[in-house]
Amino acid sequence: MRYAKLRRDESGASAVEFAITAPVFFAVVFGIIEGGLLLWTQLGLQHGAEMAARCAAVNKTMCNNSSAVQNFAVQNSYGLNPAPSTFTVTTAACGTQISAAYTFNFITTYFGTPNVGLTAQSCFPS
Repeated sequence: MRYAKLRRDESGASAVEFAITAPVFFAVVFGIIEGGLLLWTQLGLQHGAEMAARCAAVNKTMCNNSSAVQNFAVQNSYGLNPAPSTFTVTTAACGTQISAAYTFNFITTYFGTPNVGLTAQSCFPS
């Protein structure tokens, strides 16, 4: 008799359902956040490379050497604070070319998520 009553009892069912679905829900939420941060980092890196390539080709007084161009790229990498050595300045057939290489560190690195190497490149004719 007690077993039948216990078997029909539904109190606590939502707690069990939450315990089953919560890890999946939080994994999806953190995945979306990480993906957004990754895209934001790529966008900031690309923007810094594009603005530095334009500055090197157009504004010869402000961006007169590779160190100044690298610092300008760092200033225009919004949302990031990379080292100036992240950006390399070369003269290519297309004009002044800026390349960038940056390692994106995931927040969830302790779960075994590998870091991702991001690259950006821009060339502006002189």
